[in-house]
Amino acid sequence: MDHEVYMHGQVLGSHLFLLKGEFLQPDEYSEIKEKYFLPGGETGTAATVLSSFGVKVKIAGTHIGTEVAPVLKEFYQGKTVDLSSLYFDPDYQGLMDYVIISGNVRTPMGMFQALYEPGAKKRWSMPKEEDVIACKVAAIDPFFLEETMAAAELCVKHGKPYVTIDCHHESFLHQHCAINVVSKECTGSAAYRGKSIEEIYQLLTDHTDGLVIITQGEKDMIFGRKGQPMKRMKPFPAVVKSTLGAGDTYKAGCVYGLLHGMEDEELVRFASACSAVAISRFPLPLNPPRLEEVKELLL
Repeated sequence: MDHEVYMHGQVLGSHLFLLKGEFLQPDEYSEIKEKYFLPGGETGTAATVLSSFGVKVKIAGTHIGTEVAPVLKEFYQGKTVDLSSLYFDPDYQGLMDYVIISGNVRTPMGMFQALYEPGAKKRWSMPKEEDVIACKVAAIDPFFLEETMAAAELCVKHGKPYVTIDCHHESFLHQHCAINVVSKECTGSAAYRGKSIEEIYQLLTDHTDGLVIITQGEKDMIFGRKGQPMKRMKPFPAVVKSTLGAGDTYKAGCVYGLLHGMEDEELVRFASACSAVAISRFPLPLNPPRLEEVKELLL
């Protein structure tokens, strides 16, 4: 299958638990209302959303193993997501997380830090140059060290614009991006401690010709480019069923906007609408936003 979008990053199996009542309390029982095992991760979720929009996507990055691979293959059967560049490791279960959800509160758990411990076996793959050459636009998660750098360098080499997330201003990934979507996880990191949002915006826009978008949950989104004043936009209101996947869906909206040549303000608004639809349902992989839903919200 020919692909329009190449994505390199986190692809995993997510065990999702939606609670019937309030969020977990120490030493107290909680009733599980719904539970699922579905594709997840920043790249996996964004690919699901883009597929719902009719975009042809090829994903790569995380190795898949004995527990995760069957879930991915069954889920993406008949969808416009190409798994052929994912490496299957028969001696590995695959990367998984466990997420407990109650309304707009969630706690993800996993073993991600173990991936980077000294002596740990590398569980992700180098990007294939032919995959980058064949795409129109790309998306790169900033998690995989030299493999991430290789994906960005291949995009630069072949003139492929890419979307990334939560990259600091001094990084190669940020400096060469078409779009960097920065969340509170990044703006609240040690690199920006003590700095105002205006100072962070200035640092980010000074170090790239790409579009910088700073998301702040329910607060205004901030966006702009080098030499431009900081622009603000309110996110779309939504009845929250689960915030899981909101950021990944926002990224998918940015990729779609980049693919279709949207102007900055139009793209930011489109991505926000995607995210608003996403948080109104659960589980997101089984109920991804549809393009007509997003367009209706934009009216």
